Amino acid sequence: MARRADVHGRGDMSDMARRDWDDAFSNMAHVDGSEKLPAFWADRAARYRASGVRLDEDIRYGDADRELMDIVWPDEAPKGLAVFVHGGFWIRMDKSHWTDLAEGARANGWAIAFPQYTLAPEMHISQMTRQVAAAIALAADKVDGPIRLAGHSAGGHLVTRMVCADSPLPAPVLNRILHVLSLSGLHDLRPLMWTAMNELLKLDEAEACAESVALQRPNDRANVTAWVGGGELPEFIRQTKLLAIMWDGLDADIREVIEGKHNHFTVLDSLKEANSPLTRAFIGELG
Repeated sequence: MARRADVHGRGDMSDMARRDWDDAFSNMAHVDGSEKLPAFWADRAARYRASGVRLDEDIRYGDADRELMDIVWPDEAPKGLAVFVHGGFWIRMDKSHWTDLAEGARANGWAIAFPQYTLAPEMHISQMTRQVAAAIALAADKVDGPIRLAGHSAGGHLVTRMVCADSPLPAPVLNRILHVLSLSGLHDLRPLMWTAMNELLKLDEAEACAESVALQRPNDRANVTAWVGGGELPEFIRQTKLLAIMWDGLDADIREVIEGKHNHFTVLDSLKEANSPLTRAFIGELG
């Protein structure tokens, strides 16, 4: 049984959550062989970087150690900028695990930026939101044209925060964002206060509400696809449905996609395919 956290994020053994929230978010515990996946992802991405693709690595967008991003370039002048923000519950992973996911968008003529950000407990989620905004703003200076954003899991939260009414992006950059893809995104952060992860995240009620995109207003130009695998944990499907329901009620341009039987990890794979529905959603061309 998960411990319920008080409004300051501290565990309170006298007040027990009704649901095991640790299990509700534990993707790796529910996917066979998942303990091997981080090494597999890192190796696959490293092989892609060594394949001859045009790549600028470790572009610094701030002074913190992890304020770095990579950009994968297409063969010709880019049609615009696509940004992929990694997940890992804001406590793990980095840009180097995901480079090969650029291939679908790259093959369609887009430059793809992969920012990373400072992890908890060194920073709060609200600070990570501002870091990602800074990375996108710098990438936008380097690549002309329209901007598409995508993020997975915690990254889905971070990219969707960019198109909330209180977006930390400068207006000229925000106005270039034509589509956001939240892939298995976390849109309601309040249940995370009841997990063991909150010892690192240190979410309190105020930050959990302020950072929950499902509780925020979209900006007037927000165009969002919330996408999740049909074989994912129920909580991730709920998180996707919740954003679609809440923002539809605020008259946002939003759609929900539940794809097949994909789990939290296999749902990413078709980003490597130039003509997959997921890649089309990333670059804003899904019908």
